[in-house]
Amino acid sequence: MNKTILDLCGGTGSWSKPYKEAGYDVRLITLPEHDVRDYIPPENVYGILAAPDCTEFSLARNRYPERQRNFISALGPVDACIRIIWRTKPVFWALENPIGLLSRWLGKFQYRFEPWWFDEPYSKRTALWGVFNIPERKYFNYKDNPKAFSLHVKAKRRYTARKDGIPSIADITSGNEKEKRAITPQGFAKAFFEANQ
Repeated sequence: MNKTILDLCGGTGSWSKPYKEAGYDVRLITLPEHDVRDYIPPENVYGILAAPDCTEFSLARNRYPERQRNFISALGPVDACIRIIWRTKPVFWALENPIGLLSRWLGKFQYRFEPWWFDEPYSKRTALWGVFNIPERKYFNYKDNPKAFSLHVKAKRRYTARKDGIPSIADITSGNEKEKRAITPQGFAKAFFEANQ
């Protein structure tokens, strides 16, 4: 298959994994090997998946008001992703970030999802901007997900389990596991692939 998929700021490549497994020409553009800010894309890009770092845009940072946000630095990779999208004009593209402050610059997102909708046992409210087909949601009730309540939720943390009882990604990771929290859930990645081929 000759369709090229760019996985920008893709980290482990979990979002593009279903494309790679299906034989697409997947190019993972992520640090430290590749910096999206100076990447020159090829011609005839079919699809783009972009997941720039969310640290400065995350609402979780509100718990630490003493830490200054560096929006100028954080917007560099976002800007680079958008420029690559404009330049290549892919058939579909999506830029992902947890629901937070990035909407100040990109406007309202086109779609939002939770990992538990697609086979994961936790919540992480995530926004997508772009031009893409909406993935088919698998679960509409958390209790219908066979993995529901399978997590041991950390006790006595102020953000432990939302009011609806669904554990958050923060409940299953520690503060130093930023990379783990950034991995695209495989259930969602598969559903996105099935909707956007």
